[in-house]
Amino acid sequence: MLLILTDWLAQFYSPFSVFSYLTLRAILGVLTALVFSLLLGPVMIRKLVDAQIGQAVRDDGPQSHLSKSGTPTMGGALIISAIAISTLLWADLSNRYVWVVLLVTLLFAAIGWVDDYRKVVEKNSRGLPAKWKYFWQSVTGGGAAIFLYFSAPSLAETSLIIPFIKDFTWEMGLLFVVLTYFVIVGTSNAVNLTDGLDGLAILPTVLVGSALGVFAYASGNLQFADYLNIPYIAGAGELVVFCATIAGAGLGFLWFNTYPAQVFMGDVGSLALGAALGVVAVIVRQEIVLFIMGGVFVMETLSVILQVSSFKLTGRRIFRMAPIHHHFELKGWPEPRVIVRFWIITVVLVLIGLSTLKLR
Repeated sequence: MLLILTDWLAQFYSPFSVFSYLTLRAILGVLTALVFSLLLGPVMIRKLVDAQIGQAVRDDGPQSHLSKSGTPTMGGALIISAIAISTLLWADLSNRYVWVVLLVTLLFAAIGWVDDYRKVVEKNSRGLPAKWKYFWQSVTGGGAAIFLYFSAPSLAETSLIIPFIKDFTWEMGLLFVVLTYFVIVGTSNAVNLTDGLDGLAILPTVLVGSALGVFAYASGNLQFADYLNIPYIAGAGELVVFCATIAGAGLGFLWFNTYPAQVFMGDVGSLALGAALGVVAVIVRQEIVLFIMGGVFVMETLSVILQVSSFKLTGRRIFRMAPIHHHFELKGWPEPRVIVRFWIITVVLVLIGLSTLKLR
């Protein structure tokens, strides 16, 4: 939005042309989302407290969590608002990728909001029934996958690349739609499962989102893409601004969500952020790298799958409790130790993911 204004003003005063630079707009996106979150965070928390929108805590979980009961939730609305406003302000709104990632994020946020609202406001423990939640996730994720496939101007935008392997691409055809669907919906639910401790999900989201911004910048630049031997995706560079707003909004939210949390993000935040990471990774053709960098999300998801499968097949549990962060808590790890160690793991995995840009 502001890019349109500054482009017009540049006709009369050339220094305004500096706003055409992606790097500047990305920095402004980070700062805008960060300031928005920090300023409105206290207001939102007070409103949630006044409305008695508090988190319900399972009584079969770690006993240390019982004190969290009543902590305001649905704080993810703050993150998504900061991302949306900052993106609309600083991104190029003529870019189709910007609208794809923004719409997917907002639609997944709406699904999460309905689920949260039913749980904490209507006091319906089931929230949005699983079949309907999955149905709407599938409609949104599948719709995005179909749009990206049929609007792709080149095969590079629908071909799979393998990290660490040079000059290998697989033209997937319609399998691109299937892969994209599972990446978006799977990542959305993986982040949702990880969001169980104070700050556990939001910092890995910031780190992975920031790294995807690096991939977006490289993929959208013809010279960099050629030098790094990655697909050139015309227009993908504009997603740097979107990824920057994820970082800014996430850090602003972490100010209030860090241990002991003043507010939780709820499904409105976790489902939307996971979907955002998934769709950006698809656009910049880095689905496998997302799997690497988001290893904590993958580990949390696999722990639930293994736990449920083992209990149904053998009647025994593999972990003391799933997702796996609760397992470590029940082993005696203090909550901050679990959180920080998972953060450290994410830093290492993100660095490995970034290394794939050069190690081919």
